Amino acid sequence: MQRRQVGPGELAGAVGELLDNGFRLALVAAHDDGDAIRVVYLLLAGGPDRRVELTLTTDAGSPSVPSLGDLSIPAGRFEREMMDLYGVVPVGHPQPRRLVSHAHWPQDWHPMRRDAGCPPEFATVGGFPFVTVDGTGVYEIPVGPVHAGLIEPGHFRFSVIGESVLRLKARLWFVHRGIEKLFEGRPVGGGVELAERISGDSSAAHALAYCLAVEDALGIEVPEPVHGLRALLVELERLYNHATDLGALANDVGFALANAHAQRVRECVLRINGRVTGHRLLRGAIRPGGVVLQELPDPGELQALAGEVAEISELTLGNPVIYDRFADTAVLRRDDARALGCLGYVARASGISTDARCDHPTTALPVVPVSRSEGDVLARYTVRRDEFAASVTLIAALIDRHSGRLDGPLEGPLEIRSPLPAAGTSGVGIVEGWRGTVVHRVEVEGGVVTRCKVVDPSWFNWPALPVAMADTIVPDFPLANKSFNLSYAGNDL
Repeated sequence: MQRRQVGPGELAGAVGELLDNGFRLALVAAHDDGDAIRVVYLLLAGGPDRRVELTLTTDAGSPSVPSLGDLSIPAGRFEREMMDLYGVVPVGHPQPRRLVSHAHWPQDWHPMRRDAGCPPEFATVGGFPFVTVDGTGVYEIPVGPVHAGLIEPGHFRFSVIGESVLRLKARLWFVHRGIEKLFEGRPVGGGVELAERISGDSSAAHALAYCLAVEDALGIEVPEPVHGLRALLVELERLYNHATDLGALANDVGFALANAHAQRVRECVLRINGRVTGHRLLRGAIRPGGVVLQELPDPGELQALAGEVAEISELTLGNPVIYDRFADTAVLRRDDARALGCLGYVARASGISTDARCDHPTTALPVVPVSRSEGDVLARYTVRRDEFAASVTLIAALIDRHSGRLDGPLEGPLEIRSPLPAAGTSGVGIVEGWRGTVVHRVEVEGGVVTRCKVVDPSWFNWPALPVAMADTIVPDFPLANKSFNLSYAGNDL
C-alpha cells in the first residue's frame, strides 16, 4: 500500500494521474479527528495488486475539499455523501445536491461528526428536486418507495411518452441505518457480526472484507488454508444468489416453471450452507484471524446442481418469446459502465473484465472472469449462469486442495500487536462478492474500531440502472431492475 499526503492543489492531478494509469477510485472516507477532517481517497488497480491512499486534511470548522466531480462520476457521489454526513463542502462540484440526507433532514446536522449529538427533530415533509421533462404527451409515473412484496424501499420517477421511457430517476437512502457509525467503538472481534448484517445476501463477502481489513491493520498473518476455505464460503454465497436471480428473471417474463426449479436449487444450496457453517446465510464462520467450518460440501452434490441450473437456463433461453424479451433490453454500454465505475456481473456483462479474485487475491485461485459485451438483460443473465458453473468448479478445486476432508476447525486466534501505535493503524479488505467487489477500510486503535468505511458494489451500480433504462419501455422495468438486482441496504448503509 502506498500512502501519501496531498494538498488541495495537488489532489486532482494526483487522482487524475492514477486514473490514467488504470486505477479506479474504490472509496472516499472522511474522518473527524476533532480539530480537522481527514479525507482518504483509496485507488485500486489489478495485475498486479496495487493500492494507493491519498490523504487530504481540512479544518473542521469549515471543512472543504476541491471537487473531483468533473474528473470522476463516483468521486462526485462520494463527495455528496461526505457533504451530507460530515458537512465537507466539495468546492466546484457540478451538482452539489443532497444524496444521503433527504429534504426533511435538518440542513446543518451531520450525523457522522463527533459533535453531532442526538438527532434533532426532523421535518414532516420535504421535497426532492426531480428533473422535470416537458413536452407534448409527456407524463410521469411514480413507483415506490413502498413496493409490493418483500422489497426494501426505493423511489423511481419515470418520465415517459406513451410507454417509452425518456428519463428515470432513482431515489434511495430510505433505509439509511448509520452502519458506519455503529462500527465506531466496537472491539475489532465484535465488528464481524455487524458486517454480516450490512446486506443479508452478502453476509460472507462483507464479513470477509471486514476481517481482511482488520488483519491488514493489525498485521495478522492468516494461514493459507484459512484463505482457501474463506474463498469457498464466498463461492457458496455466489451460488445461491445466482440461482435465485436466474429463476426470478424467468419469473418476470411469466415463466414460473423455471423459477420454481431455480428456487429449489437455491434451497438445496442454503441447506448445504447450513451443514457447512451451521447457518444458511453462512454467518458466524468467518472471523478475524480464522474460519470455522463444520464440514466441507460434497462436490458431487454441487455438480448435480450445476447440471440443473444449465438445464433451467436451456429451457428458459430456448423459449423464443423469453429470449426476445431478454435480448437488446436495458442495454448498458461499455463506455457508460466504465464511466460509472460499475463492478461485478453488471460490468462483466458490458465487456469490462473486473474481478477482485484476480486483481486483489488473498490466495491463488483458478479464476477466469466470465464476460459478455452486449450489456443487455440477456448478457447479465448468461454471465450469472456461467458464473454458477465456474463457481462449482472452483469450489471443487478448493475442496481438493484440502484433500476432501476437514481436520477439525480451522480457527486462528485474534492476536493484537502490543503496544499499538498511538495514532492507531488502518487496513483495507477487498473481496469479490457475488454482486461485485466489496471494500472495507478500517482504522483501529487499542483493539477498538474507530472508523469503518464500507463500499458495497451496489454503490457503483445503482447509477447504471437509469442509464440502461433509456430508450426502453415501462413494462421492461421489472425485468431490467432484476437483471441488475442491486442492494438497497448495501447502498444506503
